[in-house]
Amino acid sequence: MRYFYTLLLYLSLPLVLGRLLWRSLRAPAYRQRWRERLGYLQDTVQPGGIWIHAVSVGEVQAIAPLVHLLQRQHPDRSLWITTTTPTGSATVRRLLGEQVGHSYMPYDLPGCLNRFLQHVRPAVFLMVETEIWPNLLYACRRQGIRTLLANGRLSERSLQRYQRVAGFAHKVFGQVDRVAAQTEADAQRFAALGVTRDAIEVTGSIKFDMQIPASVEEHVEVMRRGWGGRPVWVAASTHEGEDEIMLAAHAALLRDIPDALLVLVPRHPERFDRVTAQIIKSGLNLARRSMGQQPGTEVQVYLGDTMGELPVMLGAVDAAFIGGSLAKVGGHNMLEAAAQGVPVCFGPHTFNFALISHMLLECGAARCVDDAISLEQVLLGWLSDASERSAAGEAGRQMVERNRGALQKLYRILEELL
Repeated sequence: MRYFYTLLLYLSLPLVLGRLLWRSLRAPAYRQRWRERLGYLQDTVQPGGIWIHAVSVGEVQAIAPLVHLLQRQHPDRSLWITTTTPTGSATVRRLLGEQVGHSYMPYDLPGCLNRFLQHVRPAVFLMVETEIWPNLLYACRRQGIRTLLANGRLSERSLQRYQRVAGFAHKVFGQVDRVAAQTEADAQRFAALGVTRDAIEVTGSIKFDMQIPASVEEHVEVMRRGWGGRPVWVAASTHEGEDEIMLAAHAALLRDIPDALLVLVPRHPERFDRVTAQIIKSGLNLARRSMGQQPGTEVQVYLGDTMGELPVMLGAVDAAFIGGSLAKVGGHNMLEAAAQGVPVCFGPHTFNFALISHMLLECGAARCVDDAISLEQVLLGWLSDASERSAAGEAGRQMVERNRGALQKLYRILEELL
């Protein structure tokens, strides 16, 4: 079955490269560094290090505290981080600097993997959440590289898909040495797919162990003063189809709170100009962060079209909507806002953060909305009532604090593998 899978990948490679070219029409960064995706690297790395794969921005942010811990405890071990997306790549350099090696993830083809592993030569490969690749796991097992699935999650829907090729799935998942699962339900699903139950440990989510840097807190205060005491909410990491809803909700909100400000932060940089056109078309007054414009009293929408400032914006506002949840994307991390005491709302499609969204709703720190009308009603309640807003924000902050600790459990498992 693996050989058939590999043959299909080889046959589809021209389509995969064509898709990169197509995506590069909107995001030119996809046109760069193709050789890395084929396993070609320039620098040879000291053997015996740790290779971590984090797909994009959220996964890089989640593993950053672990990387910092490893740098302190194992300063002589090389660390190599791979990502799939250009935004993930930029986040690696922003959060981790030049102290770690970095490249794009090679395609799951034997030739690409062998070239890559000849350069990196790790002792342990750590993959974040659901990154399971058959040829990669086979290559690691053959070369004696221990494998760890960190922050592991597996939905019931994904389990059912894997069970359609149960024999193949069991061989693939059976090659994972250790799994640090987010919940007991995740652990049971991994076991159902062939991971030895003794190799699975429930650790919780490492996303609760995020640390808000002091520099972010300082910038939060500066940005908050720049709002001028206005009621401000942020629509964070929005996707195609969500921006129109945000603008409609804000237009309705302005009828009750005329000085309210929306900070709109699209998820992908290639959409910044298109969202700008949408805002102008809506008739709302616009200022753009990237152009150095300030949100004066006449500005109704402030476009957050810069990279790396979202944590500051989340901490500086009164309420937050987390995108990718009205669009069927699966949601994005709500904890950056909750950890800073900001109440959050999101749409019904939060399957990538099922546990976290449920916990936030359960403790009263979040609300689920379906459309512009329900979003406007939630925002009106929070922005009009400081005590209600504060109670929701504090509930979220406390929930984050109560659930810290997964990072240390994950680090202990990694130490055992090393």
